[in-house]
Amino acid sequence: MKKVLAILLAFVMVFGLAACGGGGGDEETVETIKIGFAFPMSGAAAMAGKYSTHGADVMKEALGGVIEIKGVEYPIEFIYADTEGTEEKTVNVYQKLIEEEGVIAIVGPDASKCALAAGPVAQNAGCPNVATFATNTAVTETGDYIFRACFIDPFQGEVAATYCWEAGYKTACIMFNNADAYSVGLKDAFVASFEGLGGSVLAIEEYSGSDVKDYNVQLTKLAAQNPEVLLLPNLNVELGLQIQQARTAGFACPIVCGDSADTPEVAQVAGPAVEGVAYVSAFSAESTAPKAVEFVEAYKALYPDEVPNSNAELTYEATNIVIWALQNAEEISREAVRDAIAGMEGLEQPSGVMAMGADRNPVKGGVIMEYDAAGVSHFVSSVNP
Repeated sequence: MKKVLAILLAFVMVFGLAACGGGGGDEETVETIKIGFAFPMSGAAAMAGKYSTHGADVMKEALGGVIEIKGVEYPIEFIYADTEGTEEKTVNVYQKLIEEEGVIAIVGPDASKCALAAGPVAQNAGCPNVATFATNTAVTETGDYIFRACFIDPFQGEVAATYCWEAGYKTACIMFNNADAYSVGLKDAFVASFEGLGGSVLAIEEYSGSDVKDYNVQLTKLAAQNPEVLLLPNLNVELGLQIQQARTAGFACPIVCGDSADTPEVAQVAGPAVEGVAYVSAFSAESTAPKAVEFVEAYKALYPDEVPNSNAELTYEATNIVIWALQNAEEISREAVRDAIAGMEGLEQPSGVMAMGADRNPVKGGVIMEYDAAGVSHFVSSVNP
């Protein structure tokens, strides 16, 4: 009887290992590979989260529920979790995805403040994390399991500053959110680059938090400086009103924003005031590159009434990084996936060929986009690191 019980117990243990998902050690013990996705699906930032999940859906549709690794097909599951755009909720989401769902990697979040808050959870658990839109420099400094698909604020700030300088703007004013890591980082990078080129920042005004709706006091002060360009390095949920109020305050000069402006709702809120507003972006849906065309067509097949923005494209690229790593890793484990991502090079993406730098930041380019009178953005120029 004891021998029978021992055999049964051993069988149960082996079966239990075979049922494990994302964090498994090798191909023999993996049943379903799970990838976690952390985005704001509700709350003030839900508009960005919608495009992020839609970008992931394109990859999900392409895979058809399976991933082929070294000639073997494995079921793959995308698990979407709502961060509500807050640091606390993002931390909770990471803990659940890692500890309860057993994901092999996490894609997201899109906000630097959320990535900075939750990154240590992934790092301590040894779970690869590829942020999508989190451009603050400190995000990947959390540890060797933290990567990103987007360029970083110093590069973005340099791009914005170079664009302004080459357009002939020699003086600038800035209004930024001092409670947001993205806004602060982009502002700092722009100032350093613009002044380094010979430009002059005449004045800087600040506010605290995305719940602010009235910017007239700050904008009136800045308009009195009569700058040649206004920089608004802020979140998409804030930009529509800011652009609208800037025009009312007397700003007739060009307005330049960061990549957060790449959301149709910004133009909808701003209305006619959005005409001529330029912004840095990771991607242009007008690109004629084969991978870009392929992505846009696949996206529109799923969502005919939408044009993919940077949130969608960066999520697709971040997911593609994880898929590539799974297919090129030494084994199906979190550590092996991390190693594969760290050594990634030559990966063709909609935005171009990508490699992963030693600092876990991608080596890639960006573009400048500009809104027309109808609130539709168009390609202006491309930039490279």
